[in-house]
Amino acid sequence: MPKIPIGLELYSVRNDCAADLAGTLAGVAKMGYQGVEFAGFHNHAAADIKRVLDNLGLVCCGSHTGLNLLQGDELKKTVEFNLTLGNPYLIVPGLPGEYTAGRDAWRRTADVFNALADTLRPLNLWTGYHNHHTEFAPLGGEAPWDTFFGNTEQDVVMQLDMGNGLHGGADLVGILQRYPARADTVHLKPYCLESAKESAEAGFRPIIGEDSVPWAEVFNLCETTGRTRWYIVEYESDKYPPMEAVDKCLQALRGMGK
Repeated sequence: MPKIPIGLELYSVRNDCAADLAGTLAGVAKMGYQGVEFAGFHNHAAADIKRVLDNLGLVCCGSHTGLNLLQGDELKKTVEFNLTLGNPYLIVPGLPGEYTAGRDAWRRTADVFNALADTLRPLNLWTGYHNHHTEFAPLGGEAPWDTFFGNTEQDVVMQLDMGNGLHGGADLVGILQRYPARADTVHLKPYCLESAKESAEAGFRPIIGEDSVPWAEVFNLCETTGRTRWYIVEYESDKYPPMEAVDKCLQALRGMGK
């Protein structure tokens, strides 16, 4: 299959984006990233962002979008913005407590995402969910991740964040095996279990390749059964300046042949 392109989750460089979105995007493109996933648009119009992306040869490979922006009157505005932007993936990065309070709540949340997926499908737009660390601790006898993805439709995107997953004790390889053709976009976030013995924050300091994610197995599953369209780098630690950190991560991936 063709090589999976690599994008950057712009939350990694959020302060740079807030100060100078166009300049930050230019820097990201110069590093060699092929796409970007937004975590807020910093009061810029979709058409203006699209023009910058096109001039830089970047693609919008997703946006982290609150569930409130995908419901009611907000949904139409969100759809229009992202169609203009050329973004097909509307990924929810977290949920209010009433959606996650127990196993039954997670089942109801799955129903909400199924209905949203049905609405978006005719527009060639896709929704999905991005994990933190709490989704892997059993709740009502089952991990919330399994309650949710075991009850959602095939085209609800499973945006597995590798670092957050390891922090939560997730079996990353097992998850990718259990839910084939769901990982359209995945977050390549490093996490080191040895460093995490100091603190969870320390676990996120190493860059990709200096961490505990089983990258070879993850890449093999993404590139065979995962249906993965985009690898998306995210780096959260302040060990390095943000732009330096995401450049280091990309070069590490290039060294792995990605």
